[in-house]
Amino acid sequence: MTFRTARLFELKTEDDMSDDRLLFEASDGVAILTLNRPEVMNAFEDGMREALFDQLDACATDPSIRAVVITGAGKAFCAGGDIASMAKLQEDNDVSIVETRMNIAGQVIQQIRRMPQPVLAAINGAAAGGGMNLALACDLRIASDRAVFAESFVKIGLVPDWGGFDFLTKLVGTSKAMELMMLGDRIDATEAHRLGLVNRVVPDAEFRDEAAKLARRLADGPPETLAAIKEGVYRGVDSSLPETLSYEYKTQRRLFLRDDAREGMKAFLEKRPAVYENRD
Repeated sequence: MTFRTARLFELKTEDDMSDDRLLFEASDGVAILTLNRPEVMNAFEDGMREALFDQLDACATDPSIRAVVITGAGKAFCAGGDIASMAKLQEDNDVSIVETRMNIAGQVIQQIRRMPQPVLAAINGAAAGGGMNLALACDLRIASDRAVFAESFVKIGLVPDWGGFDFLTKLVGTSKAMELMMLGDRIDATEAHRLGLVNRVVPDAEFRDEAAKLARRLADGPPETLAAIKEGVYRGVDSSLPETLSYEYKTQRRLFLRDDAREGMKAFLEKRPAVYENRD
């Protein structure tokens, strides 16, 4: 099945928004999850983390969903936690809700990592605090040239969460991670790309189309193969060479006679695009 590109990926403006704080739409195998509090740069409020986890969990077991996109409404991707809400918890000397929120955030990022589909962060604007680390948790990241990034936790006396210590350090190394986390400075999309935090930066006027094209390419790919690549890359970060070679051997042997490999090789020999079907 080859998916259509028309009107797949239409980022929402503030005028398009409903009262739902997380929007979900699926078109021809691509699921789009839109964080929807543009009035506060899509900062998380109670219920949004749970909704995000539930949608990701549902997508993970739906064979008709071949790629997942996470993006933000309006002019921002996500500003992380709602600071006004956090200040209220401090007034009440209440850390129990903070613990609950962090637990759910942990479930979200672990679900992104373990689900078989590629998850693309489409970073349309500012990604700060937990919002930046949510983007880093995704498998691929495409950013508008107007996007900015900040590990801004230090500005309010807190440490990074949403897996930031893991994701950022592995991507940029300890020295740069220390700098970004200890100073909390903003970096633009060009610098984020130079550091390897995003895969692509595109002009804002072309962002929707380019994000759609990338999502489409992922959705058109061989689903079992992409799932195995995703697992292999994350295994490879912490595995020894013998462990990695063992995974490669077992996985290549398992996939060799599967339909994806048969179709891929047949299409190559026939000099045509491969057409990969959904797998139950």
